[in-house]
Amino acid sequence: MESVTAVFAGAAFALFGAALLVWTGARTVRRAPVALGVSPVASTVLATLFGVLFLVLGVWCFTRV
Repeated sequence: MESVTAVFAGAAFALFGAALLVWTGARTVRRAPVALGVSPVASTVLATLFGVLFLVLGVWCFTRV
C-alpha cells in the first residue's frame, strides 16, 4: 500500500517540479516577470531552486517504491 502512495507523491512532485522549471524558463526567455512585484533575479532563482527541489523530491519518492 505504501508503494502506491510513494508513486502518487513522486509523480505529483516530479510533475510540479518539471512544470515549474518549464514555466520559469519560458518566462525568462521572453523576459517576462516570473513573479510580479519582486526582483526579477530573486524570483527566477527561487523558482528554479524550488523546481529542482520538487523534481529531486519526486525522484527520491520513486526510489522508495
